This record gives sequence, C-alpha cells and structure tokens, in this order.
Amino acid sequence: MSTCWFVGLTTLDVVHRATARPGSDEKVTAVRQDVAAGGPAANAAVTAAALGVRAVLITALGDGPVAMAARSDLAAHGVEVQDVAAGSDFPLAVSAVLVDDATGERSVVSADAALADAPAPSNLPQLPTPDLVLLDGHHPAIARAVVEHVGTLDRRPPVLLDAGRWREVFAELIPAADVAALSADFSVPGHDDGASGARALGAGAVVVTHGGDPVEWFGADGSGTVDVPEVEVRDTLGAGDAFHGALAAALAGGAALSEACAQAARVASTRVAHDGPRAWLAELRG
Repeated sequence: MSTCWFVGLTTLDVVHRATARPGSDEKVTAVRQDVAAGGPAANAAVTAAALGVRAVLITALGDGPVAMAARSDLAAHGVEVQDVAAGSDFPLAVSAVLVDDATGERSVVSADAALADAPAPSNLPQLPTPDLVLLDGHHPAIARAVVEHVGTLDRRPPVLLDAGRWREVFAELIPAADVAALSADFSVPGHDDGASGARALGAGAVVVTHGGDPVEWFGADGSGTVDVPEVEVRDTLGAGDAFHGALAAALAGGAALSEACAQAARVASTRVAHDGPRAWLAELRG
C-alpha cells in the first residue's frame, strides 16, 4: 500500500441541490442536502483512500463543533488526520454550496483558509514516510514545513501541486513540484499561460485539466493529451479534487505521467456522474 500526504485545506461543506438559483432576497427549496468535509487536500485524501492508498491529511481543524463534523466524515472515509490546530478553537471555514439540479454545476461561497493562519506542524518526523506528497497551497506555513521536511529524507518523495488559482505562495511551491497540476484558468503573473509559467518557475512536469475536454500533460519525456470519458454530468463539486487524489494515488503507485492522467480522468468522470459528495466513492471501492 502506498502512503500519501495531503497537505492543505479542510472545510465543512454544506451542499444543497436545487432546481433554481435564488434571486436577491429570495429562498428556494432544496431537493437534496449533504454535509461533508471539503477542501482540495481533504477531498483528494478521501479519493485516494477509496483507491486503497494510506491517506494522511495534514491540515488545520481545531476542536470546535464544525471541526468535529469534518473530522467525523474524514475518519468514516479512511483518512488519517494530523491536525496542527488540535486543542484550539481554530475557526474552520464552512463552505456554502449550491448545485444546479439541471446541469450539475456548483456555486461555492467559502472563506477557505482566510479566517486564521494555521501554524507549522511539529511532528512530521513521526508520521509515516510518504511515497508522494500533495500540496494545495492553502495554509502556507504547513506547506513550507512539509517541503523543508521532505527535502531532508533519504529518499525525497515526489511532490504534486494542486494549483487551481494563483496564490503568492505558489512562487515558492512550484519550484518544489515534481508535477504541477493546473486548472485551465490558472495563470502565473508575467507569463502567457499557466503551463509555460509553471515550467519557467521550475516545475518538473505540468498537467492541465479542462473540465470535460482532454487533459494536457508536459513531462520530461514529451507531452500529450488524455481524453476524458464522456458521462452525464450530475454534480461537479470536487471533480478537480477527485482528479488530484487519483493522480496522487497513481503516481505514488509508479504509473507514468500519461497513464496517471488517464486514471485520474476516469475517476473524475465517475465523480461527476453521481449526486452528492460521497455516494460516488462506492463505485471506486467496488
């Protein structure tokens, strides 16, 4: 079994599915609701755990009631949580999510990691040695500490960076990334596009996702595209996180970049074909 560290954000997602979006000063009745842990690193960890990876999530939760709900969901899905804010009243963000019942498209309002600065972890040497590390760029102190730590290991694990939108810390993290996985909208200041900017900053390889369109990859041995399986889209919430979790699992297991992208695309397509944040995982385990 591979071991992967997932480093970054956890939120609590409150998800409503509705047939219409409310207007100003208007209420609508949901046809479905779910509550689950969210955030790029957390969702990627849940996906990887469902794929048989030992998933260690290094994040900030704290001891409040919101954190208790998120922690319970993560434990139920096989994720080992290392909480740098344990014993504190760290203000974990709650994400309000609306999923359009007709299209599966999601809208999200969240504070992400903006409510408080998470401290750096102090127990990294005591954690199981990772075969791969995923960083999502949230909680910079945690990310910096992890990058520094893995650089001291006898065998440095590959680092996968989830870069959905530019944050200042990415100027430090992209040079440490063996693979930078970018959204199509990601851009690096001063560069024409995200892929060329990430490579200019020193990323070893780059993957670019385009929703349902082919995934682009650029590696040391060349470049190419991978088709995304066509499915009826029911729910796009966490689709990118599912892709990154599956990409981490495949790379940790020794897959070449092109094959890892193909595996991740299949998993992300499975995710969007199901309603709700967790029901789809049964198909991975089955």
